[in-house]
Amino acid sequence: MSEQNPFRILVVDDDTGMRHSLVDLLEAADWQVEALPRADKVAAHLKSSLPDVILSDVRMPGMSGLELLESLDAEAPPMVLISAHGDIPMAVQAMQAGAYSFLEKPYEPRRLLTVLIHAAEQYRMRKNNDRLKERLYRLSGLDRVLLGQTDSVSELRDDILDFAQTNAAVLIEGETGTGKELVARALHDLGSNPDAPFLALNCAALNSDRFEAEMFGTAGQAGQTDGRLTAASGGTLFLDEICACPPEVQAKLLRVIEDQQVLPIGATTPVPVAFRVISTTNQDIGKAVGTGQLRRDLLFRLNTVALTVPPLRQRRDDLIVLATHFLEEYARIYELDVPAVSREDLAAMLSHDWPGNVRELRHACERRILAARRGRGSLAEAISGAATEEMPATLREAVAALEREMIAKAIKDQEGRMDAAAEALGIGRRTLNEKIVKLGLDKEALL
Repeated sequence: MSEQNPFRILVVDDDTGMRHSLVDLLEAADWQVEALPRADKVAAHLKSSLPDVILSDVRMPGMSGLELLESLDAEAPPMVLISAHGDIPMAVQAMQAGAYSFLEKPYEPRRLLTVLIHAAEQYRMRKNNDRLKERLYRLSGLDRVLLGQTDSVSELRDDILDFAQTNAAVLIEGETGTGKELVARALHDLGSNPDAPFLALNCAALNSDRFEAEMFGTAGQAGQTDGRLTAASGGTLFLDEICACPPEVQAKLLRVIEDQQVLPIGATTPVPVAFRVISTTNQDIGKAVGTGQLRRDLLFRLNTVALTVPPLRQRRDDLIVLATHFLEEYARIYELDVPAVSREDLAAMLSHDWPGNVRELRHACERRILAARRGRGSLAEAISGAATEEMPATLREAVAALEREMIAKAIKDQEGRMDAAAEALGIGRRTLNEKIVKLGLDKEALL
């Protein structure tokens, strides 16, 4: 126990002599002690002063120690009960009700102090973890990345924070457009090494013939060329839409995940690799395994933890929050005032089924802003797609709008790293700079 931060305890006992004796013992051990003669005064006391542990007698007039224990909520400090009339049934009842420990009078001072110290340390650790979780939540911007306050989204954010610091494989399930990749990147960014590589593989595009050369690398007289898996070692391997992965590639991925090593083509010595595996699917995983689309043994390696991203139709309370965010985002990009959301817009959002989920809503909001550039349109029209005036009038405008969207997405995905954004777009850095100027994009507004 630190002298600068001594443990705090609340003693509750109706026996004046016993209460004073406990206070003397604890103060001699450098505890900060407060004492009450009745249990029914504890609730009011806890509103102004929160101890690290509560030490209470069991049999008292009015509210008993057991009744006090049952009245405390889950956030209350741990409670140690002490009684001169204790017996086994009472101890069992106390522990079942959530008591940290139960001791009989006369107590052995050293044992009592040991129990209280352990209870206080555990409580402080729990509070520190809660504070760290809150701080990470604020710093990570999870509330901005995964917008919404419905229970399913709040629980998903909590799960991300809980599992980010582990190396467990995570399988993220959800429909197309729900934001599965955002969840994967959040797990990586909040992990123990966010600066490590994040290798995203589109499983539908993986080719069995080229897989080993591209992923494992090659070795020959000219030297060894590292594959993408070697380059990603120490970071995260993100397998996007794993059920779309060709069967032959699934077998090779399974071997790498199990062996944690790759053998470059032409080499005789394998190269060790180590990465966390995060995968996604928009399909029914049980059906995919049942039809042979996904190897069962690969699934066992991927779903140590399973997270589900809810579809937008199941979180309609978040619609206005999401729409407002996207409208503000695109208004900054296109340097326009944010259009108001009318009753008709809200009705259209609530009545729409959102098969494309959050991605569809994002695109609808961008169409609304594009229409606002000409002083036309509404969000309701953007959602229905019925208004032709919200679409670009010419092919040149349509191409420019598509380029603007793709460049903006690349800059955001690469967190402002322009060389990486250019590589992701398949163009040179100079070309990217020219297009940013030509399209009037504001890089700072995108980040």
